[in-house]
Amino acid sequence: MSMKQILETVRGFDGILELAPAEGSEFPEVAWGDHFFYYAPDGRIPQRTQPFATIVTKDYPGDTESELDPPDRWRLNIHVGRARFAELTGEEPRAAHSSVDFGVADTVLPHPVYRAQGWIAIVNPGVRTSTIATDLLRHAHEDMRRRATR
Repeated sequence: MSMKQILETVRGFDGILELAPAEGSEFPEVAWGDHFFYYAPDGRIPQRTQPFATIVTKDYPGDTESELDPPDRWRLNIHVGRARFAELTGEEPRAAHSSVDFGVADTVLPHPVYRAQGWIAIVNPGVRTSTIATDLLRHAHEDMRRRATR
């Protein structure tokens, strides 16, 4: 599954606000080229919530275990909640840092930094993970939409 396919899928969800910081924007340089997805039908960045999914295209300070700096490596991150996290990874979100190889591609993994908050990560989603990635994105969007409309 290409990044373009994921972007097209998420952009098709209702009420989506996509932040895609680029060179010259008001966002920090480290975020340039990445994508952050919110449910925000009013078109404004929610002030008290995190995105429901992100795509990162490079290593960040303190988040290098996925080895995203080489060309054509990127990571889809999705907030799935703690219960779904445990189902998907077989681990508890708040468990000690496991011996997972966070650089393995096309595999649902605990997020290397935000696992305790119920985030999973998929480096270069492909044949094995494209269906589950799409399903998880839809559920994450729906969860955020439901929370926002309460």
